[in-house]
Amino acid sequence: MNRVATVLAVLGALFIAYIGVGYLFAPQATAAGFGLPVIPSDNGFLQVKGVRDLVSGLIVVALLATGQRRALGWTMLAMALIPFGDAALVLGHDGSAIMAYFVHGLTAVLVALTGALLLRTAHGRPANTSGALPRHDTASTS
Repeated sequence: MNRVATVLAVLGALFIAYIGVGYLFAPQATAAGFGLPVIPSDNGFLQVKGVRDLVSGLIVVALLATGQRRALGWTMLAMALIPFGDAALVLGHDGSAIMAYFVHGLTAVLVALTGALLLRTAHGRPANTSGALPRHDTASTS
């Protein structure tokens, strides 16, 4: 289970970072697959989404690289709200129901499941990143 959670997190990070790069360098072409009926003509607005997606992927990689699986689990649960919100926006603007449910909706479910799986497989206590040795109190016998 631990390996499955890690693989899902890495694949998700790579995928959303790839989408982000697409929005940064080919915003109009990438936006065509989002599901909205009208694509904004201003590339700057679309590139904002690119930055958001690229950084979302980098956050996952950073938390994995530092062994913060529990923090990553909670982060992914919160990040699942992004594709859920995207689905709601596509539907609310008379966009493609297929894109809303089968791209954004399934992505939201997969991200949430990955987050839950990470939480389930994470150790009970967060890693000690302070560099300090754990303190063991012992009763002194004077």
